[in-house]
Amino acid sequence: MSQVQAFAALSAGESLQAHSYQLGQIGAEEVTIKVEYCGICHSDLSMLNNDWGMSQYPLIPGHEVIGVVSEVGESVKGVKVGERVGLGWLASSCMHCNPCMDGAHNLCASQVGTITGRHGGFADTVRCHWAWAIPIPKELDPAKAGPLLCGGITVFNPIVQMGVKPTDKVAVIGIGGLGHLALQFLNKWGCEVTAFSSSPDKAEELKALGAHRVLNSRDSEAMAQHNGSYDFILNTTNVSLDWNAYLDLLAAKGKLHTVGAVLEPMAIPAFSLLSGQKSVSGSPLGSPALTKTMLEFCARHQISPMTEEFALPDVNQAIDHLKAGKARYRVVLKV
Repeated sequence: MSQVQAFAALSAGESLQAHSYQLGQIGAEEVTIKVEYCGICHSDLSMLNNDWGMSQYPLIPGHEVIGVVSEVGESVKGVKVGERVGLGWLASSCMHCNPCMDGAHNLCASQVGTITGRHGGFADTVRCHWAWAIPIPKELDPAKAGPLLCGGITVFNPIVQMGVKPTDKVAVIGIGGLGHLALQFLNKWGCEVTAFSSSPDKAEELKALGAHRVLNSRDSEAMAQHNGSYDFILNTTNVSLDWNAYLDLLAAKGKLHTVGAVLEPMAIPAFSLLSGQKSVSGSPLGSPALTKTMLEFCARHQISPMTEEFALPDVNQAIDHLKAGKARYRVVLKV
């Protein structure tokens, strides 16, 4: 057994402090990852505060891990010692249920989250099932790749699952940690891309990221001029919005898809769906295979998150920076 050095919260809402624990004997299908970098996601903040009612303490956050495999179990496949890999929100799935056998491991009812009931990547070491240790293409900067394992696949997955076409007119609500990646993906996918942002002063920056048009989401009159225009609208925010206004923006058979964890019920008028055969949907992350495809897409098109780097011992400063809304656009810890 080896001792892991980490940072943990001992109860809900507390600052993180140095914490160590013993890493038990490796399982037959597990890999041990020596952590190099780990992104900080808003989901880490939600878990630290127990917003979702499933946090267990001491809690070691961190589910956007980049590191090098240092140990493999006897039955591990496809991953070898010395290989650089990434680990996202999920650390294991059952590998035998219908979703797993169908390639939708991310929908496994027995899935285990990297920081739900186990220790995450704000540490020098983390462990997972081999299937969720995703090889990192050599073209990607390991210092920036971590957020792709959560934020990246979260917005890439619906592009594939919802059948977005290169000829589609699409829009992204909220241009933050998720939205700035969605703009890049959709632009390289070939779509005509609009950014809905409450910060119109960022227009030139958003256009550089891939938006062809930027609309002020607080200007209802300007927004309404584009009613009936969009085949696909992706919501990346976690707050309640005027959903009917966004449904009006959809073209016939258009889709409003959310990856933002909106806690309040979404008020969706039935007639707004019926009149244009529109739909509302949502999705979690993606499967290991699709995550690998996303990373290859990023390498091919030079897509990467915009990041700010902090040293792991400065984790509380980094968290405060994210809480204050100052992150542009993702925060990464160097371990």
